[in-house]
Amino acid sequence: MGNLQRFLEDTRGVDTIPLKMVVYLTITALVILLASAAWNNIAPVVDDTDIDRQLEEAALKISSIQHGYAREIFSKGTDGSMCTVELSLPEHVSYVSFGVDPDPDGDGNISNTEWSVEDNTILCGYASGFKTRALISGESVDFRKGARDEDGVWIFHEGAYPNSNTSEGVVIEGPISGKFTFELVFDEGKKTLSHF
Repeated sequence: MGNLQRFLEDTRGVDTIPLKMVVYLTITALVILLASAAWNNIAPVVDDTDIDRQLEEAALKISSIQHGYAREIFSKGTDGSMCTVELSLPEHVSYVSFGVDPDPDGDGNISNTEWSVEDNTILCGYASGFKTRALISGESVDFRKGARDEDGVWIFHEGAYPNSNTSEGVVIEGPISGKFTFELVFDEGKKTLSHF
């Protein structure tokens, strides 16, 4: 009996340390698991807020050049008023369009339906088919896809979108990251020409 009592006294302190460690590790694992689950719920909201902020900044920059100098479209002289929009959007964004809705039926395919013109609008299309819009305040903004001619002058890119029923609008397909420049030009009215 004396040996058993001595053994129990010797192991009493040893048993409680591992038990405490197991409890602490379990609590730590639960905290990490809960934090991870919370982040997975918060991350899409943070992404959407950042997307909205970037689109609003783009709308403001494009609006700011609308009262500036508009270059005659075939002129080799001074460039029209210009702005550069910087976008860095997550992978689940399929496209960003300026002045046109390339997917009016919302099925995620921009080549199976006729595009609808939406002047003064920047539209963000998600892989799920969901869309968000940012409105450009002020006078009508008419977007056109640009291309360089043989002299390096930016002109309208005719037939830029072969599946589209319109030459209006500019579409950037994902992944979307970089700087995108727009210039104010004149051709029977002001147009906002893309330089990309």
